[in-house]
Amino acid sequence: MQRLILLRHGKADSASGGGGDFARGLTARGVRESALIGRVLAEAGLEPDLALVSTAARAMQTWEAARAAFPNARMAPARELYHASPEVLADTVARLDGAPASVMIVGHNPGLHEYALALGGAKGARELAVGFPTAAAAVFDALPASGFQLARFLTPREYEGLGASGRRSD
Repeated sequence: MQRLILLRHGKADSASGGGGDFARGLTARGVRESALIGRVLAEAGLEPDLALVSTAARAMQTWEAARAAFPNARMAPARELYHASPEVLADTVARLDGAPASVMIVGHNPGLHEYALALGGAKGARELAVGFPTAAAAVFDALPASGFQLARFLTPREYEGLGASGRRSD
């Protein structure tokens, strides 16, 4: 694997209507921001070959909103990613021996943020210190020997008001 992309699910409803936390879906803003980050990643050439997606409703809906930007990506649902700890995320990545060049994990905080901080080194600690907001993506490039380094950290707020081309639409 040459690239790992961690994508936090979009903004979720505060209640699920009886299905509990696992069934909480995205708000309209969550859908919009997830689609936006998908387009930004694709336009930057940061498309996943494989997306491992938590089976929680909000993570699956995040993938559905973003996947239009990744027509060639394969998706694999992964129940173990629901509120996964950094250790579970690291184990998931370690088990991807022979994985495609670019893998995306769509998951949840706090585990996703903690895992990103562990992977990111000093640069990651600075850029990720502000948190890991909904629909944000941390892109890591593999290092030649082992491990990863943070290449980009993208948040929807950075791209609000931008068209698909990355230019202001006002």
